[in-house]
Amino acid sequence: MNEQWAPPGYLTARDTQRALDVTPGALRNLVYRGRLTRSGGTARHPWYAAKDVAAIAANRAERPAA
Repeated sequence: MNEQWAPPGYLTARDTQRALDVTPGALRNLVYRGRLTRSGGTARHPWYAAKDVAAIAANRAERPAA
């Protein structure tokens, strides 16, 4: 498989999914709802800013479990 690499400070979609522990569909929903924006890459292989992903992960860690 042709693995895409993101520049320093950015994460690939697959890395973002692993960091947030979400499915590809859930990642698309985060983008669709405006909680996460693409910061580069291509339409097929986007990159996300690591600081944005870390902010979402921290927000999820703060939430009480249901």
